Amino acid sequence: MNEAFLVSILAVTIRAGTSLLYATIGEIFTERSGILNLGVEGIMIMGAVMGFATAYHSGSVWVGVVAAMGVGGLLALIHAFLTISLQADQVVSGLVLTLFGTGMANFLGQKLGPGGAPLVGLIGPKFLREPVPVLSELPFVGGSLFNQDLLVYCIYVLVPVAWFFLYRTRPGLHLRAVGENPYTADAMGVNVLNVRYFYTVLGGMLIGLGGAHLSLSYTPGWTEGLTAGRGWIAVALVIFAAWDPARAVIGAILFGGINAIQFRLQAAGTTIPASFLGMMPYVFTIVVLVAITWWESFSRRVGAPAALGQPFVREQRS
Repeated sequence: MNEAFLVSILAVTIRAGTSLLYATIGEIFTERSGILNLGVEGIMIMGAVMGFATAYHSGSVWVGVVAAMGVGGLLALIHAFLTISLQADQVVSGLVLTLFGTGMANFLGQKLGPGGAPLVGLIGPKFLREPVPVLSELPFVGGSLFNQDLLVYCIYVLVPVAWFFLYRTRPGLHLRAVGENPYTADAMGVNVLNVRYFYTVLGGMLIGLGGAHLSLSYTPGWTEGLTAGRGWIAVALVIFAAWDPARAVIGAILFGGINAIQFRLQAAGTTIPASFLGMMPYVFTIVVLVAITWWESFSRRVGAPAALGQPFVREQRS
């Protein structure tokens, strides 16, 4: 393999993993607060359709990003209201959110084009690659890491900021405390309900941003089923990452790399069936997830937040 081929594979790997990484970090914030959100797929695909439709009609990709984050935050707010205020079952609420989001996105995709026409086949604004001066000229890494679009560069900043926030700041400590033992956090003066609401909505906004990256950057445009199960992969990668934003990068790169390789094989005209190649990223992710989960259990390392999925009722404090 020559250097140009490897650079192209790495570049596609990073682009393919970016949307997944946004969704994974969003879900990490949500679950760190003790709220399980299985509606990632529905939020992500709603972010994708609203992001593209808004960008198409406004002519601005950034307006599309804001719309995607807004709808992601709104859907997450609904989930927060159901699970935090009404204490509905978090698994059921999340699954309903996925079903609703998927169905609504497909419906809106048929109605949000010009004059109520479908969005499918339309060409709208998209994020273009913006080479970073000097850095993009570096051997090998320059063409792959620093010749990307602005949403990819944003993820370079988001990951270390998210890690630093979680482990090196007082609000991050409060977030982790609420996810581990909300009653102790409440006794220390932390407003558990506000924390859970805030990070559930923030997580939804990041998940919606992941959907916008798909429709405005990675595969510009809209088609039904655009997310192709990436929301569920993001939920799995939260476990793979042990609820750590830095480790989430590894999972996103693994998924993006396998995805890039299978597309290259299809383009090269391999005799392997396209359907088999298409399932490779998901099979590989499941295998890695099972392996890492087994290792985490065997080595008795820290796992999920202790209060994940458990409602908080202040009067029940012992």
